[in-house]
Amino acid sequence: MDFRLSSELQELQAEAETVAADAVARYGRFNDSWLCGFSREFSRELAERKWLGMAWPEEFGGGGRSPLERLIVSEALISAGAPVAASWFADRQMGPAFIAFGTAEQQAEFLPPMLAGESTWCIGMSEPDSGSDLASLATRADRVGDEWVINGRKIWTSFAAQADYCYLICRTESVAGKPHLGISEIVVPMDTPGIEVRPIRDMVDARHFNEVWFDDVRVPAANLVGTEGNAFAQTMRQLEHERGGIDRLVSNRALYLHARDLADRSDPIVRQEIADLEIGYTVGRLLVVRSVLGQTPPGFSAATKCACTEYEQRVADFVARTLGPQAMIWDQIGKGIAYAPGYTIMGGTSNVMRNILGERVLGLPR
Repeated sequence: MDFRLSSELQELQAEAETVAADAVARYGRFNDSWLCGFSREFSRELAERKWLGMAWPEEFGGGGRSPLERLIVSEALISAGAPVAASWFADRQMGPAFIAFGTAEQQAEFLPPMLAGESTWCIGMSEPDSGSDLASLATRADRVGDEWVINGRKIWTSFAAQADYCYLICRTESVAGKPHLGISEIVVPMDTPGIEVRPIRDMVDARHFNEVWFDDVRVPAANLVGTEGNAFAQTMRQLEHERGGIDRLVSNRALYLHARDLADRSDPIVRQEIADLEIGYTVGRLLVVRSVLGQTPPGFSAATKCACTEYEQRVADFVARTLGPQAMIWDQIGKGIAYAPGYTIMGGTSNVMRNILGERVLGLPR
């Protein structure tokens, strides 16, 4: 099969690589830049290029371009370490969620600022006692008149300290024996009274994670997105976007290319390892392409995420061995190596991904 890009896509790729290099020169290079590279200014620059909402339908203000075009642009930006984080969740997840499940009023209110690079979103999903088991979440939203009253706690909520809105996954009803029922999605402005955000500083000094408390937080009933009490399927669709994208493959691509250039390729063992990593990258990229083109069965993004993030850990191991003592210097290289264990945890652990793949995709018994 011929996997070469068309001449038009090659031109777009070259343009995106030039924009990415310029952004890195001006803003710096970030490991895992879709989480650690936060710049509202660069998000506005992407909006001016019509590179936000590229694949959204035109009737919702999007570019109406192919998913492959969006992949090419995203791959170039994240591979270089350009700071795309301020608009990443909105472009990848929240916008498509509103297009699929939102009301016309919600679409009119929330989509234009996303496309302009003017709004940042966080996702209130994980909880301290739930791990990767979303169905066990306990944060509640109770209907009181024309409002939802929200109480509970979220953790690992990226950008909660900077976000304008939280797309909150919460429980609006308890159904005995059916934990997947009773879950709803509600938009919560982050300046609403009763919200407390505590940033979490990780061991490499990244600070995108946060713990968030909701204490009698009141938002309009109209902020419900989709079906009350039956939003688990909506959230699963979100996770397909989250787990199957190019961001799960190229978060430390710049580190790999740096180490590959310094590696002793006269050593046949080193050449073999580089070949193995190049094959892993190619396979991972093809998995992502299949996902973005809709050629995979439901739930298969778990396999894509598992394969791609474990590849990123192999990259970090290769970088550490190649650079030797230099890898111990506390700079972006050393931090990038130390950061690597997080790749297979964030967004669902590899063990959970394998369970999803086995049970939901392959239909294996529990």
